[in-house]
Amino acid sequence: MSSATTFDARVVRQSTHWTDRFAHAGLVVVALVLIAFLALPLAAILLQAFEGKSGEFAGLNNFVEYAKTPALLTSLWNSIWVSAVVTLIAVPLAFVFAYGLSRSCMPLKPLFRGISLIPLLAPSLLSAISLIYWFGNQGMLKGMMQVFGISQIYGPLGIVIAECFAVFPHALMILITALALADARLYEAADAMGTKASRKFFTITLPGAKYGLLSAALVTFTLVMTDFGIPKVIGGNFNVLATDVFKLVIGQQDFARGAVVALLLLLPAVITFSVDHYVSRKQTAMLTARAVPYRPTPSRGFDSAMAAYCSLIALLMLAMLGMAIFASFASFWPYNLTPSIRHYVLGLVDGEVAEGFVNSLKMAAGTAFFGTALVFCSAYLLEKTRGAQWLRGPVRMLAMLPMAVPGLVLGLGYIFFFNAASNPLNALYHTTALMTLCTIVHFYTTGHLTAVTALKSLDGEFESVSASLKVPWYKTFWRVTLPICTPALVDIARYFFINAMTTISAVVFLYSPETKVASIAILNLDEAGEIGAAAAMAVLIAAISAVATGVFMLLARWVDRRTQAWRGPR
Repeated sequence: MSSATTFDARVVRQSTHWTDRFAHAGLVVVALVLIAFLALPLAAILLQAFEGKSGEFAGLNNFVEYAKTPALLTSLWNSIWVSAVVTLIAVPLAFVFAYGLSRSCMPLKPLFRGISLIPLLAPSLLSAISLIYWFGNQGMLKGMMQVFGISQIYGPLGIVIAECFAVFPHALMILITALALADARLYEAADAMGTKASRKFFTITLPGAKYGLLSAALVTFTLVMTDFGIPKVIGGNFNVLATDVFKLVIGQQDFARGAVVALLLLLPAVITFSVDHYVSRKQTAMLTARAVPYRPTPSRGFDSAMAAYCSLIALLMLAMLGMAIFASFASFWPYNLTPSIRHYVLGLVDGEVAEGFVNSLKMAAGTAFFGTALVFCSAYLLEKTRGAQWLRGPVRMLAMLPMAVPGLVLGLGYIFFFNAASNPLNALYHTTALMTLCTIVHFYTTGHLTAVTALKSLDGEFESVSASLKVPWYKTFWRVTLPICTPALVDIARYFFINAMTTISAVVFLYSPETKVASIAILNLDEAGEIGAAAAMAVLIAAISAVATGVFMLLARWVDRRTQAWRGPR
């Protein structure tokens, strides 16, 4: 009896030891993937910035030459002030919209929320194309601009308006979350003391949402600073850092100065990430277990005002999308507006964008499947397994790093790293596989945070009970954790798919004629002067993204019925 007990204990210890080693091996694989496809490409940019034309160490010479180039310094200033102007316009607009959705009893809230998310379904340059049709040289409202003394939409004015449309939903989602965290007890106390509505707004609402406002402002500034599509389409002769990187690397083959500009683009993103991380910690500390959710009370005047404002913003959103759709079917703008599919045929057949859509769907599907699997498995290994503490810190840091890396910078790093003949991974260059991996890494952090949030909501008792029953962690993962977290998995997959369909900056340096994706093909059509075909292809991307969103919503409902029955009433 004693010898049998000793034997069983030895078997259990060996089994536990083996499963822990398997988990640690999984963490090592995740670390290697992030090092190879994130850390090393960024290191390649840093090395390139300090190299001369012959590959020798140049010290700070490239930075000095950049500082002596007036045109490049002008682009730096243009990027900064345009990003600041967009932030000052878009964040207040989004805040009032979020305030109406969360603090009023106006009707049609789901409709307004859905319309506000339209820019996420299309490449950012769709708004630039729409503005050209509205206010360009042959725009429908060109005369209105002349009444106000504005000569043209091309340049900073067009960039600012188009960027406000593109970044609005990003700021809105952050601000809705910030306003949803309000504690109703503060408002009840203010009402008991007879405090006016305006005073409650400035003493309770704004202080409570200040971290969300700061976070939204930082994210907006960074998105505009690093965006490539909009300045490329409607910027005209107005240069910014994002277009400078493209011209230096693709046009002039000046990789050293391109690396210097990439580092400049990386700087605001890193600052934003650092401040946002600090803000997130502060906001978490503000929440208490006794907080009471805020419920708005009906107010006819206020609700009507919020409904009118949200209707105006929604109308502007629909005007941007509607003009792109209308122009894509116009036979010959602006002389023959008869509906036809000429631009769709021109883009899909003559422009060979049909192959680009196939490539986009392949990349999006691969990003959604493999990205979701990698993100969730790595998050589970970090949060629900034990041991290998020396590895967990670096993996967590690498998982958060993509949030601070613009897609344009990441793509440039892939050129320097994977295009090197000495790199054993060189065979991946110009392949759909590498573009898929780049897209996964680019959007990795948001998926990781979603997965971590879902896993943290599960009580650690699941793992404790499994361990006491000698059940290996991977069985607990497959039978318990995975089914419970399937709604989060669907959300992560949808996020990866939509962003892979619409991304431009992350893959603009990586495609070949055989692997060109639809979003890049739109840029090429615009450069060729086929703006109607470009509008048609952008509309198709938006339509595919909308259909995909609907499919994922249906999948989420099916998943809820199959795996979330335990959440319902007993």
